[in-house]
Amino acid sequence: MLQGPVMGGEAPGGDPSADVVALLEADPHGCALATAVRDADGGIVDFTLIYLNEAGCQFLGRPRDELIGRTYRELWPETVTDGTLPLYRHVVQQRVPAARTVYYDRMNLTGHFEVRLVPFGDGFVARFVDLSKLTMGSQTEGGARLYDALDAAFDGFTLLRAVRDECGAIIDFVRDYTNQIGAKLAGHTVEELVGRRVVEQPSGAADVHLFPYLKAVAETGETWQQQVSSPSTAQIWELKAVRIGAGIVAVSYRDITESVDYQRQLERSAALARSAAYWTGALQAVTAALVAASTAEEVFLALGTVVRPSAQGHGLAVLLIEQGRMVLRYHAGYEDHVVAQLRELPMTHPYPATTVAATGEPRYLCTPEEFAAAQPDPAHAISGGGRNAWAFLPLSTAGQIIGTLVIGYREPRRFDDDERANLMAVSRLAAQALQRALLYESQRSIAADLQQALLPDPLPTLDGARHAVRYLPWTRSTDVGGDWYDVIQIDEGRAAVVIGDVAGHSSQAAATMGQLRSALRAYAADGYGPADVMRRANELLLRYEPHAMASCCYLEVHLRDHTATAVLAGHPPPVCWAGETAGPLPLTPGPPLGIRRAEYVDVTLPLPAGCSLVLYTDGLIEDRRYTVDRGLAELCAAVSSAPTHEPGGLLDHIVRANVGPQPRTDDVAILVFTVDPEPTAD
Repeated sequence: MLQGPVMGGEAPGGDPSADVVALLEADPHGCALATAVRDADGGIVDFTLIYLNEAGCQFLGRPRDELIGRTYRELWPETVTDGTLPLYRHVVQQRVPAARTVYYDRMNLTGHFEVRLVPFGDGFVARFVDLSKLTMGSQTEGGARLYDALDAAFDGFTLLRAVRDECGAIIDFVRDYTNQIGAKLAGHTVEELVGRRVVEQPSGAADVHLFPYLKAVAETGETWQQQVSSPSTAQIWELKAVRIGAGIVAVSYRDITESVDYQRQLERSAALARSAAYWTGALQAVTAALVAASTAEEVFLALGTVVRPSAQGHGLAVLLIEQGRMVLRYHAGYEDHVVAQLRELPMTHPYPATTVAATGEPRYLCTPEEFAAAQPDPAHAISGGGRNAWAFLPLSTAGQIIGTLVIGYREPRRFDDDERANLMAVSRLAAQALQRALLYESQRSIAADLQQALLPDPLPTLDGARHAVRYLPWTRSTDVGGDWYDVIQIDEGRAAVVIGDVAGHSSQAAATMGQLRSALRAYAADGYGPADVMRRANELLLRYEPHAMASCCYLEVHLRDHTATAVLAGHPPPVCWAGETAGPLPLTPGPPLGIRRAEYVDVTLPLPAGCSLVLYTDGLIEDRRYTVDRGLAELCAAVSSAPTHEPGGLLDHIVRANVGPQPRTDDVAILVFTVDPEPTAD
């Protein structure tokens, strides 16, 4: 490792001077010093942590002796792929400070944090701040953003600081901060309120009245929330006060006079209240049903089972615009002869559903006479069946009309303004759910086709071994995972068994996976041994996909002499089941593919006749909350308890055993390879 030049803040050898250490140790926020690790060409390939203050140790939840002297790749492998190391490299090379805001969700660290970087010798100083613990001062960028957010809020917000007497009792509060809307709601400016006391210099009669409650919040820490009325202005306020520090109370408030008046109006009209309650419940049921629907069939099922009774309708039909025509995609409660007429209609047909789809305006027909008048030509008119009133509602979302929702009623009815508004709300919810479902199905179809195309064709049948594979996708929509597997027959007595995982879930990761799989097949066919195959695959990845990274397990199985030559490239080891218990193969781990100057070592192991090998990707046994050791132990236990060595049965047993994190957060590929037992003598 090359050390940076000695600067004013560094001691010889690149370590920080005592003055710098004292300064950083006094900082209430986490501070760290790191120095560059350079390769033979002088390029920065990593950073070594050389100093961490006490606040930083508390921030990371680990003692100094576990961290100092280790590289970022060792401590936090994710920095290789999440953009962290390139940012640090840029700071050191360009000699410019940088800042980034990050969000962590880990077992001992959750929240938003701001990291500020400053060049320091041949490395950098990093200062990391918990944004949730920032003061309100605008001297920090996070504080300024918080000010802006509070000023843009809909609610008033005030910070109160307790004023105490000589005995420590709270006798008043001083306003340390008030947002713009809070000052406006109080009828003052911010300048008139900040610094003013609540009791001695009240801005309104309610201030003195609220003092006992605010004092109780400051002393007990219990949240207080209540509606209060102003006798002078007849306004009604909703207030909430919480303690956020010693003697500090945050108060949020809003003027709810209009909403209270509206509620009182509802209470004065029992019939209106009952109608509103009914439609509120109906819309909630419709919303819940449609939000839960993922596919078009599920949306249609929700329309038939929830929307139709919620709208008190007798029949329901959904007609969608497809290639310039109206096509019936769902119906419930309609007679067969009406369904036959509605199967497909030109947009020029006088049936009201086509007019609504063309204009986007709803149409309500209250009697059979109105329905007949809408279709003056009886020869081409759509039958009304057993219905006597209709609501034709546009299925419109984001300015696009995708069709018409038709609700039919047994009896003639008058649609008042409230009912029409609620029916339109139902149609908008239905349109959003239906468009989302149609788009999801289209994307899922594309992703499924791509994933299927990238996975290998049916694997070859081997003389002396059997195998079974399973791919368990986790990603949704158009995301495609980078997990893959393969069995390559090299000659009559040899086969390569491969499993790997390209980092990420995207079309780029899938494309890289396809390239690697094809390259491994080519190298295996050319007769290269496992270590040479990995070395060549690594060179290929560095040349054509320099930002990609992948793990791989490659075994060349010699079926006649029952041995295997294996190499690991950043991948978990296979599990071998050869007796009563199963355990990981003792293989030398190598670096992942995508690392410059990586070296890989062949290890040749015996494979007892009748043994089974389980190869898998890391999503089976680990995630950010589930350790590798725990998941691997569970996998070995599941394999050991399997009732059969038959590959398909063993694979099914592993899946049913719920090995590893549940629910899963990554794609999983599993390959079971079983060496045939020695034939028994006659």
